[in-house]
Amino acid sequence: MKVGFIGLGNMGAPMATNLAKAGHDVTGFDTADVTVDGVTPASSAQDAAQGADVVITMLPNGKILSHVAAEIIPAMAKGAVLLDCSTVDVDSARTVAAQAQEAGLSALDAPVSGGITGAAAGTLTFMVGGDEDGFKVAKELFDIMGQKAVHCGPSGNGQAAKICNNMILGATMIVTCEAFALADKLGLSREAMFDVVSTSSGYSWTMNAYCPAPGIGPQSPADNGYRPGFAAELMLKDLRLAMDAAQSADADTPIGRAAQELYAQFVENEDGMGRDFSAMLPRFEKRGHTSD
Repeated sequence: MKVGFIGLGNMGAPMATNLAKAGHDVTGFDTADVTVDGVTPASSAQDAAQGADVVITMLPNGKILSHVAAEIIPAMAKGAVLLDCSTVDVDSARTVAAQAQEAGLSALDAPVSGGITGAAAGTLTFMVGGDEDGFKVAKELFDIMGQKAVHCGPSGNGQAAKICNNMILGATMIVTCEAFALADKLGLSREAMFDVVSTSSGYSWTMNAYCPAPGIGPQSPADNGYRPGFAAELMLKDLRLAMDAAQSADADTPIGRAAQELYAQFVENEDGMGRDFSAMLPRFEKRGHTSD
């Protein structure tokens, strides 16, 4: 396929490289002056989109997505697929999809899970909203860039799945870190805590696969000084998107809101910026029962 790729940052660059390695003709554009293996540089977003069977966007937020979509939709060939892999608000995803469909394009919102490591390894999971025909066209690309793509329903549902998943993830990581800090103060060793919880009803991905305690369980960012696999500020972004969606949908999400407030405090007023989202554990270690 001829693929246009717009947004060649930490995630987009390895995704585009994997497509090029698999034999697709990839033309890429980024506002930063970057060179990506196997990707033909374009002079503009419109240039990257021209004549492409599929145009992939990987952008920071809904405002930028809307701006880029307004530029590239008129340049795309009728019947082409606009595949947005950014994590943005549901309303922006649905608005862009409607604009694309009005122009005779297929539109998919397909945010990813798996981080920079998954992008490089081609093991991402895609949560996809949009029309079935577009999904069938893009499936070949999903299979190269990732290990799984789930069609979640109409436009916006990919973003909905991503933010619901990450609301669970953020809240679960907080309580996992709280539990380790409490176990420390009760004299329970972290190894014993892990051995019990990882095989009991407290089992979770944050405990079993991404343990926030250094030296416990499988290797995780905690074993690398909390250098980010998934940065705390990105978790905060996703939690804010979840809370925006909850307000728009009139949904009651008190635990999600509490998680957002804690990550906001951690990132904006403490030392969380640039650290992994599991670095909540050393935060709780330093705090007593009456801490604000």
